[in-house]
Amino acid sequence: MKNPRITTAIAAVLALTTTVAACSSGGDTVPADQASASAAPSADPSLPVAPAGATPAALNTLTLEGLGSLKLGQPVPARGTWAERGAQTSDQCRVVSSPDYPGVYAIVEGGTVRRITVAGASAVKLVEGLGVGSTRANIDADLPGFAEEPHKYVDGGLYLTAPNAASGDAAVRFELDGDGMVSAMHVGMMPVLGYVEGCA
Repeated sequence: MKNPRITTAIAAVLALTTTVAACSSGGDTVPADQASASAAPSADPSLPVAPAGATPAALNTLTLEGLGSLKLGQPVPARGTWAERGAQTSDQCRVVSSPDYPGVYAIVEGGTVRRITVAGASAVKLVEGLGVGSTRANIDADLPGFAEEPHKYVDGGLYLTAPNAASGDAAVRFELDGDGMVSAMHVGMMPVLGYVEGCA
């Protein structure tokens, strides 16, 4: 005959073990391309800590305020992994990047972040889900009314810039390749938002 107290105690221990295992092994369900982003908070204390229940995608969202701890209009965080890497072309304009965000760099002028650029195979996207690889049709559906101008270096390529860019507020700008796909996107303030060669 089973003792009901022992059965209840075993059930409680199993439930606790399952809960602890679920909390400690959450990284097993993170896709490989987002693994570094999900590990970022422990690697970089300046990155935001995701609220309970937040997904790794929340840490890879570029907004008009910035990306994680990197904020437009503010200095580069003193603590963290955002830093100058490689040769710099100017004392007034600097470029910083972070290994926690492959394919992303920021332009710093006057000691403050003026633009954040996402390119390459980056997992970083806008809140709307737009990012590298999105199409012109995706942009028109989610953010209609962007001003169009020809790309300076890519045949058939375009720049699409938010209509509020001239206001001096943070705005979005996309670079499209000759096939109409986003090859890079930028969030920042003019004139830096419109730079076509890094700091120029």
